Amino acid sequence: MPKYIETSITKETAVLIGVITQNETEERVMEYLNELAFLTDTAGADTKKIFVQKLAMKDSRTFVGSGKLEEINSYIKENKIDIAIFDDELSPSQIRNIENALKCRILDRNNLILDIFAKRARTSHARTQVELAQYQYLLPRLTRMWTHLERQRGGIGLRGPGETEIETDRRIIRDRISLLKKKLEKIDKQKATQRGNRASMVQVALVGYTNVGKSTIMNMISKSNVFAENKLFATLDTTVRKVVIGNLPFLLSDTVGFIRKLPHDLVESFKSTLDEVRDADLLIHVVDISHPDFEEQIEVVNQTLAEINANGKPTVIVFNKIDAYTFIQKDEDDLTPVTKENLSLNDLKKTWMGKSELPTLFISATEKENIEEFRKVIYEAVKKIHIKRYPYNNFLFLNTEDL
Repeated sequence: MPKYIETSITKETAVLIGVITQNETEERVMEYLNELAFLTDTAGADTKKIFVQKLAMKDSRTFVGSGKLEEINSYIKENKIDIAIFDDELSPSQIRNIENALKCRILDRNNLILDIFAKRARTSHARTQVELAQYQYLLPRLTRMWTHLERQRGGIGLRGPGETEIETDRRIIRDRISLLKKKLEKIDKQKATQRGNRASMVQVALVGYTNVGKSTIMNMISKSNVFAENKLFATLDTTVRKVVIGNLPFLLSDTVGFIRKLPHDLVESFKSTLDEVRDADLLIHVVDISHPDFEEQIEVVNQTLAEINANGKPTVIVFNKIDAYTFIQKDEDDLTPVTKENLSLNDLKKTWMGKSELPTLFISATEKENIEEFRKVIYEAVKKIHIKRYPYNNFLFLNTEDL
């Protein structure tokens, strides 16, 4: 009788490290670290402990002070931790110094995001973009891979081979980067041609922070089956679908989500993907209103749109996940100032959100709340663009009562 061996994949364990400097508040840093924990979970590792240190500025050698590094080292040894993840980009020398001290794998926030992108990339286009970003990240960090060949005590012949190996690897990576850039240029031209062929229809792009529900909205409105999951960066490849509301057709694209401290190399590599946003006639800015820091997420998205020259477009703001929004009811005797956490959803609608000059909606894509209002607002926004661009096709709007 055959024997069946039970196998299971053990999740890697990780500790997260952050620093509170004089320019940041403890609350803000903890929010960053909570997001880093979500990124770690998305990458497939289990966060065991978060270490935070207050410093005037980050240590140029080891990111944290020597005392904190010893504390982290003790915990890693006692609990057999696999990875130490830092919530900022580390320099090559910092990575080398920290590895020597902790004797475990070291990742920074950029490296972690790159790893998630590599895991999530499904199409050849996305894989090429991620690979380019990974090589650009790796190139200045090659030296730490050859520390075993460094001259420790002036030994003859030790330095030369190390430098030769490093230069060989650098040349290989530079050649690979050049090849990937040429490949992306070719893909970009194909994508530009596709976008040009779609110019006869109004183009609408879903934008927003990662994990705010863009793909769920895409599936809901276009009746498609775009991959959606409660993980960061579930969508990397831009998906474009034809949508018809009432008698008005338009193209809707679901794009990669933005995030704080997004690696510059990734922004550069994903420029062609973000062209869908740049070329869009209308942006639907999706916000997760249940997230405690959604206002900063809005600012991150607006900054990223400005960086890729896609700001200033007609925009509809959609506050999603109203079914998950919670607030803390204040006691009548409580004289402390009212905070965002003490506001009900109706209270929030009376703030700047409900009074914005931009069309603003509050919906739940998963629970199908206020979806008819969503469809009507999008219809009116697309209609306005369509009438302006195609004045001779206005017969489309003669019978629009039943959307």
